[in-house]
Amino acid sequence: MAETKVSMKLLIDTKTKRVLFAEAGKDCVDFLFNILSLPVATIIRLLQAQGMVGSLPNLYKSLENLNDTYIQPNQSKDIFLKPATSSSVPLLALTDAPSGKNFYTCNIHVTYVSNSSTAVCPLCRKSMTTSMSYVAPPAVQGAAEGVGIVKEVVTYMVMDDLVVKPMSTISSITLLNKFSVKDVGALEEKVVHLGMNEAIKMLKTSLQSKKVLTDVFC
Repeated sequence: MAETKVSMKLLIDTKTKRVLFAEAGKDCVDFLFNILSLPVATIIRLLQAQGMVGSLPNLYKSLENLNDTYIQPNQSKDIFLKPATSSSVPLLALTDAPSGKNFYTCNIHVTYVSNSSTAVCPLCRKSMTTSMSYVAPPAVQGAAEGVGIVKEVVTYMVMDDLVVKPMSTISSITLLNKFSVKDVGALEEKVVHLGMNEAIKMLKTSLQSKKVLTDVFC
């Protein structure tokens, strides 16, 4: 399956080597806002390979390495290590799908389901040993009507520090004055695409920098 990507158009000041702002559509802005919906455990897991600092990775690793002997029989480590998200943006489907997990039910009362074959049906008290298969929902396109967070009818402006607002000609001119841009010829447009690698880099950089677009794409 091809990797889902979204794009944005950067306006770069080549003299100062910084991104002034970016033009972005609905799919890109939905991606940025949906970062806020990621559980802490998901962020830690995504950034471990990027060298995330602090002590939270140690907490994550401790639970991951903890022998199942010490886990309550009605609990699963994956609930905390790989929590589900409600994101409807394909690029943010970064958590592991539960398709690899096993689910069980009672062969009489299929209303109840458990992720453990040692669970007991609350109605007939029989072991819930009948295996069930998880079926993932169809992929949802972020640009579909009613899907995502923002509307599709306008272009959005994304600042270097990830401030997002609707774009207008007046706001663009105001920003050029704010950044003291005298030589318009020194400005360069650059279209960048956000795939999985760029998404993770932006996530990490947003926790450390006020110049996210510049640090990631310049």
